[in-house]
Amino acid sequence: QVQLVESGGGLVQAGGSLRLSCAAASRTIFSINTMGWYRQAPGKQREFVAVITTRGTTDYADSVKGRFTISRDNAKNTVYLQMNSLKPEDTAVYYCNAQGTYYRPYAYWGQGTQVTVSS
Repeated sequence: QVQLVESGGGLVQAGGSLRLSCAAASRTIFSINTMGWYRQAPGKQREFVAVITTRGTTDYADSVKGRFTISRDNAKNTVYLQMNSLKPEDTAVYYCNAQGTYYRPYAYWGQGTQVTVSS
């Protein structure tokens, strides 16, 4: 099992920045392949935001490319999401996700952190 603890959400004005953090803990942490961020706005489905592999390969949703940056500190088992030039439409609950394989594929989610961008 993988425990994910997120932090860094909050209220910010449009054009501002926030950095989210997600710390992973597990006896099988070596089995994590990718960590990423998803978000869910009120009344909408959860959507992909960004992902990073153990090798550092990244991918982003088109809506955040050029504004958000995902990174990871393997020594701290932590992934970060730097969010710049925030827009009101970025308002959502942001969830950390870890995927890997340990005898079988798995996926775990954090509890979520609220990001609110005011216009």
